[in-house]
Amino acid sequence: MKIGYARISSADQSLSLQQDALAAAGCHRVFSDTASGARQDRPELQRALEQLREDDVLITWRLDRLGRSLKHLIDIVSDLEEQGVGFVSLQEGFDTTTNGGRLVFHIFGALADFERGLIRERTMAGLQAARARGRKGGRPEKLKSSQVRTLVSMYNSKQHSIAEISRTFAVSRPTIYRYIRQSQ
Repeated sequence: MKIGYARISSADQSLSLQQDALAAAGCHRVFSDTASGARQDRPELQRALEQLREDDVLITWRLDRLGRSLKHLIDIVSDLEEQGVGFVSLQEGFDTTTNGGRLVFHIFGALADFERGLIRERTMAGLQAARARGRKGGRPEKLKSSQVRTLVSMYNSKQHSIAEISRTFAVSRPTIYRYIRQSQ
């Protein structure tokens, strides 16, 4: 069975172009969402994926209608492939029900994996270079060391409540306790 999926990003757009193309492609049923592709909670996509059975084909008008990123698209198509479900994108001529379509899909997957590796390598090199220059990652400390000494002194004197210390330094209770633990 051929099942179609259409998506528009906002209500002022029209689904009719996609729905007409999916009907012409022979889709028995078309599921449609009005949501950004970046959103994970697309109920009609979820319903379409739940309807699919082995030897079915999910058809979209364009690749970007299905996935919010290449990785997301590859994840969805991989899941479909594991279930024995094909995938077709009409505009790009992408069809995993053919040997050539599966080859192209695996090339996309390899390229996405390669890109993730490059990003990881560049990130690690950047962090290493920053550390070599004396930069420390993470969020900057809320208080200077002199303020921390005063905070700990106020806490140890038992003359000030945690709420009072919190107001004095404009920090939360957990931050106060973290500084106290670090000073011991």
